[in-house]
Amino acid sequence: MDTIKLEIVSPIGPVFNGEAKSITMPGSEGEFGVLPGHASLLALLKAGVIDIEKSNGKHEIVAINWGYAEVDETKVTILADGAVYVGGDSESEIKESIRKAKELLESIGSDSVSIASVVAKVEQVAKSKI
Repeated sequence: MDTIKLEIVSPIGPVFNGEAKSITMPGSEGEFGVLPGHASLLALLKAGVIDIEKSNGKHEIVAINWGYAEVDETKVTILADGAVYVGGDSESEIKESIRKAKELLESIGSDSVSIASVVAKVEQVAKSKI
């Protein structure tokens, strides 16, 4: 078992659905990672970035404002209140997704230092795709 199924869903609809080699999530008690075969758990997620490592070594990211993750040995399901896939096929699409992710994260407005660090991480990862 080299990959684990990942589904990220928001009230608007599916945000990501695919296979991942590893997934790093912003848990309420700190960042944590999940690999295929992980023990089952249910976790509260805070505002941050979900880093999805694909089997080819490339990374995809999704910014969320908060949500829940249900993990079992073969599948991870994330229910997010708000989520934005950060990526695209062109520079303009990537810049637009960065803008939407910033808007989502800044709408929370609870801890400006934490939000600023998450926005910086979104920009850093997204710009590496350009």
